[in-house]
Amino acid sequence: MENNVAVRMQHITKAFGTKVVANKDVTLEIEKGEILALLGENGSGKTTLMNMLSGIYHPDSGEIFVDGKEVHIESPKDAYALGIGMIHQHFKLVDVFTATENVALGMDKSKAKNRNAIAKGIKEICDRYGFSVSTDRKVYNMSVSQKQTLEIVKTLYRGANILILDEPTAVLTPQETDKLFDVLRNMKADGKSIIIITHKLHEVLAISDRVSILRKGEFIGTVPTKEATVQSLTEMMVGQKVVLDIERPLIENKKKRLVVSHLSCLNKYGVRSLDDVSFDAYGGEILGVAGISGSGQKALLESIAGLQEAQDGSSVKFIDPKTGEESELVGKNVLQIKQMGVALSFVPEDRLGMGLVGSMGMTDNMMLKSYQKGVVFADRKTPKNLANQVKDELEVVTPSIQTPVRKLSGGNVQKVLVGREIAAEPSVLMAAYAVRGLDINTSYTIYRLLNEQKKKGVAVIYVGEDLDVLLALCDRIAVLCAGRLNGIVDARTTTKEEVGILMTNLRKEGE
Repeated sequence: MENNVAVRMQHITKAFGTKVVANKDVTLEIEKGEILALLGENGSGKTTLMNMLSGIYHPDSGEIFVDGKEVHIESPKDAYALGIGMIHQHFKLVDVFTATENVALGMDKSKAKNRNAIAKGIKEICDRYGFSVSTDRKVYNMSVSQKQTLEIVKTLYRGANILILDEPTAVLTPQETDKLFDVLRNMKADGKSIIIITHKLHEVLAISDRVSILRKGEFIGTVPTKEATVQSLTEMMVGQKVVLDIERPLIENKKKRLVVSHLSCLNKYGVRSLDDVSFDAYGGEILGVAGISGSGQKALLESIAGLQEAQDGSSVKFIDPKTGEESELVGKNVLQIKQMGVALSFVPEDRLGMGLVGSMGMTDNMMLKSYQKGVVFADRKTPKNLANQVKDELEVVTPSIQTPVRKLSGGNVQKVLVGREIAAEPSVLMAAYAVRGLDINTSYTIYRLLNEQKKKGVAVIYVGEDLDVLLALCDRIAVLCAGRLNGIVDARTTTKEEVGILMTNLRKEGE
């Protein structure tokens, strides 16, 4: 084995039960001092493979070599001892602890007590690679990018030379992403090996040295990034030619559908999560909503849908596309809005907690949309047909439409939810992170479905985290910052940089 190889995973196979083979005979090498991007469609086995390298899972067969020596990684503790650390998409931090206290967690008790030494070590790491961490700040006071930085510093403090980052830019602004990439390049220059799992192909081309592709659990190949394009990587992932242009049809017969005025909401702590937001949404357009995580996106959609109480003075008027009559939605719950004849569909951020019932199969989850009609439980044929239609059109991978949806992968759960809401033929369709966790092929299917709704005159409100997609898909983009509407821009003429600035710098009154 060459001296430059940091890790070699050889003939790795991992199965869950008898039907699901997550990884099949995968052989992969990670070199010292490189950034390797790991690509694949949803369910291709990327995270499972890296979970075996980081000690969360154990392979059914195959060998792992670190620095040329065969190793057996039974736990994350074993992985750390070998200099391997993984930064997960969902951070493993304790909110009420400071940065220093979070780094101390899991350390030897005698070392964990010396907080001054830990804080000093954190500062040295920050100075070395270009991080910025306030050691005394509580996690609940940190932004998403600051939490991610702390996770990386925590991993480095524990001696990691091989870092795995799972979707590291999912909730970062363009400016934060650029800063992260600068840090990763500094770490690479210091000899660290970095593996990035991501769906964002333009970022792969910008940051990585090589790209490894998995398809349906099998290793397809590794290519030098300088020889790759978005099209070539997509075709390797999918196994066939894919059209990657996001359609944006011109707006025709644009008609006002929602008038949101002075909409404000409080969170569970009594703090304003949404502060005096006003805008109009039109049938025949896609209105994008951008903002860093926690900027009020959830409160905005839920208050319109009747799932969250709005404050006095708030107003959301629905204009009927057939009669032109206005109806006030504030003060009404979901059932009352439905009884008013308002056809409103909502794809929430919380797929299983709010959107679907995890213990039910696809058929029963389709029935939930029409249960108020009273005869739904006597009629299983209609929801069964709809379940099969969604399964076929969106290529939902499931053993059966009766399989509980909680047993499906996150991407397949999302397909079920999006398919059901679009099938309801709404006048207003609101979707929060509709393609989160989906592979590129299915993501483009969702974009096509949203555009079909737009062409039908539906008012589509799309909350997204990928600014490139928002700029390509939407007609206008409303930018939220700290719960306030910081501006609405024309998606055809604005730039990522302009939207990124609006996401992070709250305008003063009168600007």
